Order: sequence, then structure tokens, then C-alpha cells
Amino acid sequence: MKPFLPAGAHLLMLGSFPPQRKRWSMEFFYPNLQNDMWRIFGYLFFDDRNHFLTADRKAFDRERIEAFCRERGIALYDTAEEIIRLKDNASDQFLKVVREVDLTALLACIPSCRDVAATGGKAAETAAHLLGCAVPAVGNFTTFELGGRVMRFWRMPSSSRAYPTPLERKAAIYRVMFEECGFPVK
Repeated sequence: MKPFLPAGAHLLMLGSFPPQRKRWSMEFFYPNLQNDMWRIFGYLFFDDRNHFLTADRKAFDRERIEAFCRERGIALYDTAEEIIRLKDNASDQFLKVVREVDLTALLACIPSCRDVAATGGKAAETAAHLLGCAVPAVGNFTTFELGGRVMRFWRMPSSSRAYPTPLERKAAIYRVMFEECGFPVK
């Protein structure tokens, strides 16, 4: 999948890598219906965890998600461009990164970006390695410099349901980041 880099984006959210295609409900980031990322967004920005579901609730609505992210200035991609799954599941625990993303080139495409958020442990470890900084605690950030830009690197909780934390608690952590990044939430 190609990076989603809307003009004027000032937040880049990086996941580890999408699950196997058989688990996708749409052709976009966080496609697994069992993943809570778009529910977190719906809960925080619309006070409705199901806001980004299709009418039949069998998939996420890519068009609405893309429009929302364009309007708000949220870019999306993965920390790895090639991986090997060591088991037949979506767990990052059994994911081996073969080729990392060129984060410097990616950020050059979105010069207004001031914040990078890794959404999960594997994504945070990979991004921190690429940025040459430490992995912050969940819900926190560290600063880094890249190409003369001082930016913040956030470590966010995984939106996977394999991460056993209620959606409302995950959303509370994301709320802090979104507010600090200048995104008004409900």
C-alpha cells in the first residue's frame, strides 16, 4: 500500500504492517474490522465509536476515513515496507521486518509535519531506530531532529484488540496526543 500523505499533514501515524489481506475490510490503513483504530477516531472526534463503519457495519468506510484525515492533516503509513510473518496471524510479536520505510524521504514529502506517532510496540521500536531516538513510554513523546526540523515522536498504544485494554482507555491516551498536536476532540 502506498503512503497516505495529504497536503498540509502535520501528524504522521505509523503502524507496523497491515494484517494478511484475508482480514481486510477495506483497502486502506488499519483495515482489520477487529482493529480499533477507526473506532478510537470515531469515539474521540464524533462521540460515536461506530462513526467510520459502513451502514451494514461489515467494513470501515474508506472514503469517509480518507476525507477526515485529509481535512485534519493526518498522514498514514507503515514502519516496514517488507516483512515476514513467522506465524499465520497479525501479531507483531511474530513479525520480522525485512525492509524498513525510508522515514527521512517520507517526512520530506510532508514538510508541515511536526509530529510522528507509532501505533504499537513494534512500530515504536522500528521508528525509534530509524529516527535515532529512544522509545518513549506509552502515551508520551520524545523530540528528535531531522533535516533541520525539531519534531515530536509519540509512542501510542496498539489499536489491536490483541492489546487487552478497553477502547475507552486507549482513546484516553490518544486524546492527549491529538490535543497536544492541535486536533480538537469531543
